[in-house]
Amino acid sequence: MTKWDFTKGLHEIGKGVYAYLQPDGSWGWSNAGLVVDGGQSLLIDTLFDLTLTQEMLNTMRAVTLDAEKIDTLVNTHSNGDHCYGNQLAEGAEIVTSRVCAEEMALMPPQMLAQMAQSAADMGEMGDYFAQCFTSFDFEGISLPKVTRTFEGYLEILVGSKEVRLIEVGPAHTIGDVIVYLPQDRILFAGDILFVGGTPIMWVGPVENWIRACDLILSMDVDVIVPGHGPITDKRGVEDVKGYFQYIHEQAKKRCAAGMTPAEAAMDISLGKYASWGNPERIAINVLTLYQEFDINRPASNVFESFSLMAKIAKR
Repeated sequence: MTKWDFTKGLHEIGKGVYAYLQPDGSWGWSNAGLVVDGGQSLLIDTLFDLTLTQEMLNTMRAVTLDAEKIDTLVNTHSNGDHCYGNQLAEGAEIVTSRVCAEEMALMPPQMLAQMAQSAADMGEMGDYFAQCFTSFDFEGISLPKVTRTFEGYLEILVGSKEVRLIEVGPAHTIGDVIVYLPQDRILFAGDILFVGGTPIMWVGPVENWIRACDLILSMDVDVIVPGHGPITDKRGVEDVKGYFQYIHEQAKKRCAAGMTPAEAAMDISLGKYASWGNPERIAINVLTLYQEFDINRPASNVFESFSLMAKIAKR
């Protein structure tokens, strides 16, 4: 595989296909994509705030001169770092899975703005939250309505390029979508794939995430753009699959032994995965797994998740 530098900005990864990368790939520093052909353009995800998204669109303008505007915007999932800049793609048809469109309304940017403003009063958890998110500006963001939804599969033509949208959620979120360009053998994985950073399973089930990895591994694809981290190939997919298989096995043993999710998350040795960024995200993954192990267990909330991550990160 060609090695692309993990540097901020636009990287051409195929004829008329580009990845926009944001190091270091940790909280909020997500990737996006662009497909251009025949005077048409398709944008894959926007960024976490308006400043970052506008900077990205300005950079992309140099390769979209034949297109007066972004024609289509695809959101791979509902997390704000992949959709909070949507309003700047004026006039674009916004496409995502039906359940992703519904989930977008559940975590509005105003909620993150309020939490960021209140972080100083939240103690240890607030310090951790501020460390993750104070680099971003959540003011002035309004999410436009999604204009087209689908379930399962949708094919879009950009000029002569075939773009396949495949719903693989629930996994990371309720409505995860991957974007596949078969002619170019390129895939945009959204947050089904984190490279060099610990993946976050907000929703699960873990079997769906592993199944999504297996699907990608079965596809004719050479270049894979993760939701966070450097461009990769199928080795990056195998790594994420292996992580979830390992965490599932370890968490299940500790649940059977009577450990609480917090005890399990603190106890699991990450081994070869310990060098990945934000290893404390195991807290979210274990909390979600415990919900799978016992469907009667109350679902965790963002405060429980961030409090436990803060505690693990401080060790």
